[in-house]
Amino acid sequence: MLRSFCLILIAPLVSSVALTIPLTVSDSAPSVTGNLFSLSIEQDRWLDWAGNVSRDNFFFNTLNNLVALTGSDPKIRIGADSEDHTLFSAAVPFVQQAFPPPTTTVPYPEATSIVVGPGFYQGAKFLPKGTGVTWGVNFGGKNLTAIFLETQAIINAFSSSAFKDAGITLDFLELGNEADLYKNNGLRSSSYSVSQWISLATNMSRTANLAHSDTKIWGGAFAESSHSTGGFSPQGIFANGILDSEPGAFISTISQHHYSGSFCTGSGGLLQDLMTKATIRSNLSSFTPDIQATQAQGLDYVLGETNSYSCHGAPGVSNTAGAALWTLDYALFASQIGISQVFFHEGIGYKYNLIQPAVLTRSTLNGSPLATPLQPHVQPQYYAAIIAAEAIGDSQQTQAIELSISNTRISGYAFYEVGTVKRAVFINSLAFLSGATNRTSVHLDLSFSGSGARPTTFSVKRLVIGHADDGSGLTWGGRTYETTDGRVGGTATSEKGTVSAGIDIPATQVVMISF
Repeated sequence: MLRSFCLILIAPLVSSVALTIPLTVSDSAPSVTGNLFSLSIEQDRWLDWAGNVSRDNFFFNTLNNLVALTGSDPKIRIGADSEDHTLFSAAVPFVQQAFPPPTTTVPYPEATSIVVGPGFYQGAKFLPKGTGVTWGVNFGGKNLTAIFLETQAIINAFSSSAFKDAGITLDFLELGNEADLYKNNGLRSSSYSVSQWISLATNMSRTANLAHSDTKIWGGAFAESSHSTGGFSPQGIFANGILDSEPGAFISTISQHHYSGSFCTGSGGLLQDLMTKATIRSNLSSFTPDIQATQAQGLDYVLGETNSYSCHGAPGVSNTAGAALWTLDYALFASQIGISQVFFHEGIGYKYNLIQPAVLTRSTLNGSPLATPLQPHVQPQYYAAIIAAEAIGDSQQTQAIELSISNTRISGYAFYEVGTVKRAVFINSLAFLSGATNRTSVHLDLSFSGSGARPTTFSVKRLVIGHADDGSGLTWGGRTYETTDGRVGGTATSEKGTVSAGIDIPATQVVMISF
């Protein structure tokens, strides 16, 4: 792994790149909301996140940190693979489930049998005030009664006074997870069809009384996309009449799932491969036809489930500081091509989590027993959510543009309020790995374009990382979120700069400048 960096290490330690930041942007520049970073949570162990009889304070705090920075309501999707294995029984207080044995590749597998009761849905009342929830309903079982009972229980929970008092809303229902894979995973003898979905979604929408509700439906939720009318894609379901159906009338958002690679069979990916600027752009830009087709129908487009490597991540890659840089660049670039929200998938013990809210007794990397249980904690990717939240701010009217930078390792984004530049974020995605000796740096020569007063000074915050393959020890502006309660700790650092002098950004670091 280190041999691939030997040519880089003999290069000059500091190189320069010139870049220009527009002082203003037009109304057509992409808007970004404070909940651009959102979470998709595996449904089986949902109560380990929210709490059952009382709130899980660690998870609540980590969400509330983002709310405090942006003033935006959090968005949570509860579903994924286990949504298609869930049944409802009023006789079960919370949840009964069975899990397959852990493996070295998947130390914390999803449950294969899940029976939930009313308390399972009531746990959502412990989320931060104003949280909007998308809840997944079992389509894989092809069972009208199951859909009816689940939907009824969800609606009953969100209609209760506890939810209304907490301002927790059911924004969307989602029927089925990655139905294009049903023929491969044993849930169907043949593939999903739009007519099947319409038939069962009609039951769901009538049970939820969507005609007299603010709740809408997520459509799609496919694992892959053909990017055409000839397969599973937004174009395909539109061509097959989904929007003309009774439940299709309630679809306001198309959800696509996407992972940058797979670890399902134990084959990992190099950390630098994940972090690379060009790879991030080519991965996401492949969805441009789908986004355009969705927006042409007046619908919103989200990545409803995404993360680094499928099957819960690759060890030594998905759980590292380098993955935090990937996460930040990935989400910010997504905003540039018409993706309104990015739901990073989470599950108890998953390697790619932003947040680990429960006590863990076996290794997330290989499933081996831990001598000392691992307490709730954030992982490096969580810092990406914090940085994005600070960059977007709390104006509720932020726009962002990607800056043109002629360097294959440096990404940059400028953030605007009322059309005027306020902040810029720069990411140096060159992986500085453990064992490397020379840490290169890139000097950014800054200038402005357009009319208006030109800033001459700025304040600086840095995401300081020891090595790209570190699993902890990051600081953002001198402070840490690696605390026992999920709240920020440590002492903030103070750094100032001048536009005329520019700024240095070492390998494997993020810098935010504020004007």
